[in-house]
Amino acid sequence: MNADKTDYDLLYNPRLVVKDYQAIFDRWEKDSERARARLDCYLDVPYGTTEAEKLDIFPAPGKSRGLLAYIHGGYWRSLDKKRFSFVAPALVEAGITVAVPNYALCPAVQVEDIVMQMVQACAWLYRNGGNFGAPADRLYLCGHSAGGHLAAMMLCCEWPKYSPDLPRKVIRAALSISGLYDLAEIVKVPSVNCDVRLDEKSALKVSPAFLPPATDAPLYTAVGGEENEGFHLQNRLIGERWGRLRESDIPCPGENHFTVLDQLCNPESGLFKSVLEMTGL
Repeated sequence: MNADKTDYDLLYNPRLVVKDYQAIFDRWEKDSERARARLDCYLDVPYGTTEAEKLDIFPAPGKSRGLLAYIHGGYWRSLDKKRFSFVAPALVEAGITVAVPNYALCPAVQVEDIVMQMVQACAWLYRNGGNFGAPADRLYLCGHSAGGHLAAMMLCCEWPKYSPDLPRKVIRAALSISGLYDLAEIVKVPSVNCDVRLDEKSALKVSPAFLPPATDAPLYTAVGGEENEGFHLQNRLIGERWGRLRESDIPCPGENHFTVLDQLCNPESGLFKSVLEMTGL
């Protein structure tokens, strides 16, 4: 692909093309405050030892039929779990317990460090989800943007090597919305890589497109119809590289990089129905 630096910014930086992104962020924050006020929840539960290694858990009422960890985006350098409580209400009502983990942000840490924090969070949820009413061995992931990248990376994790008490298949399935899979492309995005600080070697190490999935756990993908072209390129790439393990690619016409998350909260949307399919509900 021939592109100058400006072209790569426009390919991959959604804040340059979604002019009202701050209003969307503000709406997420208000909706998340309402969700935490309305739902039963356990906030700031530690999954590790550092301040960033905490998660919020929203138990489903009655018998929970699955545990879904939602991993937020922000290009590994911004945003916080508390802005994303809004994804929980519709899922909780459908019988899914939702966990929203936090992680440390670049440039204080590297992307590889964040990947390992998500490994730690998923291992914690696998071991402890039952304490919050979630069924054993039914851990699923959903992530958006950088969170979609992290969700795909979890499907590449060889869990028994991380901890011998874990099975090979800790994650049953994952949904990556607007995910990033070849991080060598992000090296070329100056408005992002100034904080993320990837180089060719470190990018390849954390690129799901060039890593083998560790199990047959399926990957579901989605990308908004109005997103930057880079996210469409990434979406096509993971489909080509992972082949049959990509279970489904869910169309989200008319949605940009941020409004696509509205579909995750709409029980009538294809994206929401795909979560129910993924979790076996």
